[in-house]
Amino acid sequence: MHNRYYAKTMRNAVRKLRATTDKAAATELLPKVQKMLDKLAKKNIIHKNKAANIKSGVMAHINKLA
Repeated sequence: MHNRYYAKTMRNAVRKLRATTDKAAATELLPKVQKMLDKLAKKNIIHKNKAANIKSGVMAHINKLA
């Protein structure tokens, strides 16, 4: 239950970041999401490569925003 809660919280944070169309707001959310992903990967709640892939995708999304 504990792991599921944090994994779901992470997915919601990533979903919220990807839904953002404002670059300033997205860059403000980015460090929080990255920190969350790194913590979950460190605790083996998600795989480290999954965390890296999500961070990469989020960064690509932010770079596309104008």
